[in-house]
Amino acid sequence: MEQPSRSRYAPDGLVAEWLRRGLQILAPRFDSGRGLQQFLKAVSMVDFTQARRIMVDGQLRTFDVNDLPLLDAMDSVPRELFALPGREELAYIDQDTLVSDGAERRFMLSPMILGRMIQALGIDAGEKVLDVACGRGYASAVFHRLGAQVTALETDETLAAAAKQSLAAAGAGAVAVVTGPLDQGFAGNAPYDAILINGAVEVRPEALLQQLAEGGRLVCVKGRGRAARATLYVRSGDAIGERSLFEAAAPLLAPFVQVPGFTF
Repeated sequence: MEQPSRSRYAPDGLVAEWLRRGLQILAPRFDSGRGLQQFLKAVSMVDFTQARRIMVDGQLRTFDVNDLPLLDAMDSVPRELFALPGREELAYIDQDTLVSDGAERRFMLSPMILGRMIQALGIDAGEKVLDVACGRGYASAVFHRLGAQVTALETDETLAAAAKQSLAAAGAGAVAVVTGPLDQGFAGNAPYDAILINGAVEVRPEALLQQLAEGGRLVCVKGRGRAARATLYVRSGDAIGERSLFEAAAPLLAPFVQVPGFTF
């Protein structure tokens, strides 16, 4: 009887165990110089590949991310390239990861939340995408792998420069990284077929919605705390439809925070 084929995303615990034992046995035989460093680097690279497959199988698939091109993209893009230097090992944890320690705090959204949000956009190859609050550019790299024409928006020049470097290292140098106010979008490349906001909003992102093409979609996390939900907006003519998708949480983005009204 023919044996069922294994999923390409199935984590192989034997590989990880082999790597651990290999490190224990072989590492002491190297001196403390270049040979040991090269060995450790090689092991680390294999571990990141393993981490991506575990992320896809253990986080994305279990959270109803089932679009095969998207799974392929997130299995292929090296998420660790978009982490803060020295924190690459945190890239695949199931939570938002800080990617900017400057004045503009930015987070790489957790794989599960980001995966579901991108899936909701239904990206087709050739579509124009705006990635708002792109951080170091991970979501932009995923969109690029899906065949989209991507504009990545940040407010901070230093963070934008870091995004360009990370995107180039990931083979996504064609992504256009631009700077400007997040809540104003980037009219220069509009209209967009899809817009992702990498964070939570408390107010309706009006300027961004106006940059959607006919049939264009925008996804974000709306609200804060337990009331927050991933939300999809769709443009049809002059009307904008709104649909709640699933419970979600993400760091609030300052330009989209509700300003308290004056009270007596």
